[in-house]
Amino acid sequence: MKSRKLLMIPGPIEFEPSVLRAMGEETTSHVAGNFIESFGNAIDLMKKVWLSPLGQPFIVAGSGTLAMDMAAANLIELNDNALVISTGYFGDRFRNILERYGANVTYLEAAVGEVVSLETIEKELRSKTYKLVTITHVDTSTGVLVDPKPIAELAKKYNALSILDGVCSVAGEEIKQDEWGLDIVLTASQKAVGVPPGLALLVASQKAIDIWKNRKSPVQNYYADWSNWLPIMQAYEKRQPSYFGTPPVNLIRALETSLEIINAEGIENRIFKHKKLASAFREAIKSIGLHIIPINDTMTANTLSAIYYPENIDGGTFLKKVYENDIILAGGLLPEIKLKYFRVGHMGSLSSNDLISVLSAIEKALAELNYNFEIGKSLKTFQGLI
Repeated sequence: MKSRKLLMIPGPIEFEPSVLRAMGEETTSHVAGNFIESFGNAIDLMKKVWLSPLGQPFIVAGSGTLAMDMAAANLIELNDNALVISTGYFGDRFRNILERYGANVTYLEAAVGEVVSLETIEKELRSKTYKLVTITHVDTSTGVLVDPKPIAELAKKYNALSILDGVCSVAGEEIKQDEWGLDIVLTASQKAVGVPPGLALLVASQKAIDIWKNRKSPVQNYYADWSNWLPIMQAYEKRQPSYFGTPPVNLIRALETSLEIINAEGIENRIFKHKKLASAFREAIKSIGLHIIPINDTMTANTLSAIYYPENIDGGTFLKKVYENDIILAGGLLPEIKLKYFRVGHMGSLSSNDLISVLSAIEKALAELNYNFEIGKSLKTFQGLI
């Protein structure tokens, strides 16, 4: 009998058994030949998953916030201008990080459920010289999806670096780093990449590396400084031992395993699967009268759904009832509407059966709370679309 609950939050996610087995392997030395090969292979596979054969991957122990911190620390100098395009909680976090390193930050914030228009972005880029532009691809707090390609084109037009916060999108949403001209694409291991928490993952363009190399002042973060990490990455990629800080050996073996799974599936196929399941799930949710935060489907993530509670339904009670039916969902995160919605993660190695279980638990909880809807309709809708 299964003794654990299904984890369906926007990260950590459910992990492949082979990834967890890799985590549980006997820990080897970080300069052992087998580990050097694993690390180097993980770097090679990142380039394939990011679609960035020209990029420079970084694999560092830490969270997605560290990946954001590394981008800011290495590229910002005192009084550089930075443009933050925000669709939720994590745009605000990027602003705080950039300001910590002395940037003059202009903050373009979308209304809840919407995106900042390209016209607004270009108007701001025309107004003064910007060092960089940050884009939250999928804000985990709202489920809003931003199209990064035209924003990256605008950044290039105005000679600014483009940084994509792909924490909740890499390996779950379409990203073509080199083709789109994105200078940084960063993420965390516990999301669609499919590895337990603990790795900050980042791929930098040669342009970003060159700008870092030509800084006039030292990087104001010792741990995040690419001066310490770039030689390590280059050595492992050449299958040579190197040392700065002890890498999380088992996590990197797990990363290699998960990236091999993704690469074998094919990144295009994996993105298509996410789109298909997410679309069916959204329609199922709508069929029982629930509403999502993004205002239309073109702005809706395929890696998670942010769903308003029905009127007169207590969110805490609802989530507790879902939990009692062996499904773990996440509450709201965006401060101004935190108690009005919940979030369902659907990324990584998920299946249609996982989402059927989620819909069943949601329907059962709503029925117990006397919400008026046709029982079974979301399940019927979902199964009719997959």
